[in-house]
Amino acid sequence: MTQVLHVAKVAGIAGAETHLLSLLPALRARGWDARMLVLHEREPAVVEFVDRLRSAGVPVETWRMRADFDPSVTVRLARRRPLVLHTHLFHADVLGLPAGAAARVPARVSTKHGFNEFRSRRVLAAADRAVARCAHRQIAISRGLADYLARVEGFDAGEFTIVHYGIEPGPEPPPPPEPTRLAAVGRLIPIKGFDVLLRAFAAARTQVPELTLEVAGWGPQEEALRAAAPKGVAFLGRVAPASAVYERAATVVVPSRGEGFGMVALEAQERGRAAIVSDVGGLPEIVEDGVSGLVVPAGDADALAAAIVALARDPERVRRLGAAGRRRALAQFSPEATVAATEAVYRDLLSRRSIAAPARSASTKSNAIR
Repeated sequence: MTQVLHVAKVAGIAGAETHLLSLLPALRARGWDARMLVLHEREPAVVEFVDRLRSAGVPVETWRMRADFDPSVTVRLARRRPLVLHTHLFHADVLGLPAGAAARVPARVSTKHGFNEFRSRRVLAAADRAVARCAHRQIAISRGLADYLARVEGFDAGEFTIVHYGIEPGPEPPPPPEPTRLAAVGRLIPIKGFDVLLRAFAAARTQVPELTLEVAGWGPQEEALRAAAPKGVAFLGRVAPASAVYERAATVVVPSRGEGFGMVALEAQERGRAAIVSDVGGLPEIVEDGVSGLVVPAGDADALAAAIVALARDPERVRRLGAAGRRRALAQFSPEATVAATEAVYRDLLSRRSIAAPARSASTKSNAIR
């Protein structure tokens, strides 16, 4: 089996970690010896992440870092020589890609997963671009993220291979409830835009007083958001899985200021719910404006309020958007397409070096990279 070593620093289970929990078992099922190296600083979520991967049959190592940037990781990793080294997120890129280059790993891949405020810092952006030269292929999880990295860090957007996240289809969802029921799911941090949502919700409620909003998530902004919340808003804390939250709502709102992909929007659409999303990152690639949801300018509380009111007053449109969203989620964002696209990157790099890759699984339908 061709060994593929994935490396990531894990601090919580968010989009990137959820992606890895799906991707690595699927790669192993297709004949790749996919393994995980978890870098950590004893964050509580590490144990859950490692246990879930091991339960899925994925070999996992954990390395505790002595500091936020621990150069000993690079030294230790340089002693490894898998056929494919695949890094995820900033820490693994900076610490892992130079190690892979030093060890002359035949195929080195980096996946960029998200918007981060630190990317606007010139020194860190320069470091990110510098270590990117150690990778043979750069993956971005959305075209919007590739464009963001080009604008903020100076990458060439055209050099990224786009591999979207996928989602497992669940059972047929129940029909949406009354259109005045809204939900929002995510970490309560500034980039997620929940402060914008609360302002928009308050404005919308002056026109539609029966509006309600459930907010599922936790984070450092929770106290401030609770204090600013108007009547009709309920904070649920962390809810996992969030499927019941989606199903209690008619419309799910994703008001992010930045979003590498937008898994909440995809999860909402898989549950047959209309979505109102910001025009940032991968969100417009998930939600087709006017077809499976509405796309509004990021940070524009007035535009968001208008979208909320429009759907709250039109139950048939909400139902139609939700049904279209489910069709779109299942047709265009399957886990099979995600793993096939990743596998295609590996095969292409290894073929350029005349190294044999595993025979294609009979279940593999396509190697096309979306």
